[in-house]
Amino acid sequence: MEQLDVIDGGFAAPVFDAQAVFRAVMDAMARPGTVQPVVALAQPPAPLSATAGAVALTLCDHDTPLWLDTPLQVSAAARSWLAFHSGAPLAPTPADAHFALVANPATLIALENFAQGTQEYPDRSTTLILQVESLTAGEPLELKGPGIETTAMIAPTPLPRHFVEQWKQNGARFPRGTDLILAAPDAVACLPRTTRIKMMEA
Repeated sequence: MEQLDVIDGGFAAPVFDAQAVFRAVMDAMARPGTVQPVVALAQPPAPLSATAGAVALTLCDHDTPLWLDTPLQVSAAARSWLAFHSGAPLAPTPADAHFALVANPATLIALENFAQGTQEYPDRSTTLILQVESLTAGEPLELKGPGIETTAMIAPTPLPRHFVEQWKQNGARFPRGTDLILAAPDAVACLPRTTRIKMMEA
C-alpha cells in the first residue's frame, strides 16, 4: 500500500462535510427508522464503505477508541486510512470501544460484548456503525419507541445473527446498552437503544 492511498479519500471540505454527515446521523437517531441521505463524501479503501467511512470520520477522533471487526482489522489499508483521517486509537477489546466499525454484520459478535455504559453514565457505551447493503431489502422490522409517532418500518440487510432477540436483551439493559448506526450505500438509519423492534407479521 502506498502512502498516497492513506492520504487520499478523506473529506474534501472537512468542516462542511462532517457537519452534513453529523446532521444526517443526528436526524436519523432522533427519528428511528427514517432514512437520511448521505452523499459519498469519503472514498475509503475496501472493505470500508463510503458511508461508514464518512460516519467514522465525523464521529471518531483521538479521544474515541475504535473497534474494528475482522474484515477491517486484517485490512492494513483500511486501518491506516482510519488512523490518518480520524486519529482514533484502536480499542484493544470491544468493551473498550466508544465506536465500533463493522464491515460484515452477519458475523458480528454479540452486542453484550461491547461497552454498555453504567447506570450513572449510560453514555459510556459503544455506538456500532454497521455497513449494510440495503435498508429496504431485508426482513421487515416494526419499530416503536421515542421519536416514532406510532410505528416505523425498516428492512436492513445484513444484520447480526438473532438480531431481534439480541435487541430485546439490549433494551432490557436500559438505560445501559448499545446504539446502532446503519450505514447503507447512500444513506443512514439509526436504532437507538430506546427503540423496540419486532419482526413484522406476514
